Amino acid sequence: MSQQHLQEIGMDEYGLLRQPSAWNNALAEEIASIDGLGELTEDHWAMIHSLRDYYDQYETAPPISMMCTENGLEKSCGSVLFHTCMTAWRVSGLPDPGEEARAYMSAEI
Repeated sequence: MSQQHLQEIGMDEYGLLRQPSAWNNALAEEIASIDGLGELTEDHWAMIHSLRDYYDQYETAPPISMMCTENGLEKSCGSVLFHTCMTAWRVSGLPDPGEEARAYMSAEI
């Protein structure tokens, strides 16, 4: 992602939205494209909405495997759908989780 493009769509140097309230489906699709995920499928959207709902309720990141099983998907669906937790977080339009969380969320699922 170029810094200029990130700034144009309101993202910081980590690819996170500066204003998470600006998130919408079209922006999620653009972020997914930037991150090389291709077109978002029904399974992607189920996970995205689950992540957003969980964050709205608990203000923290859920275990991705838990989100997979809650959506009737294989426990390891996160690695297939998003590759990293950070990618799932970015596409879901959630706020910066902080330096420590970014570090472990960036590892392959």
